[in-house]
Amino acid sequence: MNKKVITQDLGLRDYKETWDYQEALFKEIFELKVKNRREETNDPTPNHFLFVEHPHVYTLGKSGDLSNLLLNEAQLAEKGATFYKINRGGDITYHGPGQIVGYPILDLENFFTDIHKYLRLLEETIIRTMAEYGIKGERSDGETGVWLDVGTPFARKICAMGVRASRWITMHGFAMNVNADLGYFDNIIPCGIRDKTVTSLNVELGIAKVDEAEVKAHILRHFAELFEAEMVRAASV
Repeated sequence: MNKKVITQDLGLRDYKETWDYQEALFKEIFELKVKNRREETNDPTPNHFLFVEHPHVYTLGKSGDLSNLLLNEAQLAEKGATFYKINRGGDITYHGPGQIVGYPILDLENFFTDIHKYLRLLEETIIRTMAEYGIKGERSDGETGVWLDVGTPFARKICAMGVRASRWITMHGFAMNVNADLGYFDNIIPCGIRDKTVTSLNVELGIAKVDEAEVKAHILRHFAELFEAEMVRAASV
């Protein structure tokens, strides 16, 4: 099993361009798995972890409800935002500047074959990262992602998650609000959940801006610990 994970930080990148890149990495892993089975070989399949920041965009999961987008085409254009219906799980969410988006494209057969465990470890990665800042992140029963003050009238989401897995290969991932403009969430019913709000790390800390590079470093370290993975920068591969 190959537990080496190639990491790349794509910076600010268009959503569709990044989605296409994820699909290309997925196809690379998929084709190698098919070849291994057909030829009875055991060539190691690669694993990837992408960091990216997107321009303002709303995405709707395959089982999502379009009515949770509260803007029409003209209003989207006015706000400088785009919209995509995509092939991950979950409902509608927002991505934009000040948000750390992580896309692990993993062959889970290199780690474990359990999607539930995969999602719980992604959540735990963010929970441990938030603990670095003295904030208690929590899970909310039946609601994937990471929350604060679960079970109170002040429950709010700080990290959304939505993944796709096929042949044990993952795509999509998580979006953690670090320095996000929360006003953009007013244009949707986030994840289809009407009675809870969203928040951002800088708001919770009461500061103007959190060091995003530092947050990414925490995420990678905790991801590596939980998945027992070796993280390798793409340039050094």
